[in-house]
Amino acid sequence: MRPYWAQLERVRQGRTERIWRAVQPRFRSNVAGPVYERMCRVWCEDFASEETLGDMAGRVQSGVVHDATTRTGHEVDVAVRGPDGALLAIGEAKWGDVVGLGHLERLERVAALLAARGEEPGRLLLFSGTGFMPALQEAAARSGGRVQLVGLERLYTGS
Repeated sequence: MRPYWAQLERVRQGRTERIWRAVQPRFRSNVAGPVYERMCRVWCEDFASEETLGDMAGRVQSGVVHDATTRTGHEVDVAVRGPDGALLAIGEAKWGDVVGLGHLERLERVAALLAARGEEPGRLLLFSGTGFMPALQEAAARSGGRVQLVGLERLYTGS
């Protein structure tokens, strides 16, 4: 909001709505997205069932998985370790996107990188504030519990 402070201090009719429209993309990426990611990590720590994660959560963090062959880093919004330190799950959190198969494929690539290092996550968690595409819902249903979809209702009610 800093670039718009002067304009906001001189509020005129209709000005605040135009400023809000202009700053929404920045607000979503710099405020809403990170807060939602944090909420998803807290959910894993405090509210997710052992069935959802594969065991009790011991520690939940975010991080980056490096791929030496492509010299890229893959951000992981949620990484759940059990009480013994074993990697239980990794997850992707999207506040403003309907999550689809592309998100699952990216998470599968990250899981493969981790498996090559001896740390294969048992669960893949996909969080969305706006919902999931039908093809992803079908893939999750066929996964035998490996792919967990967590929408807002589940985020607020636990499990």
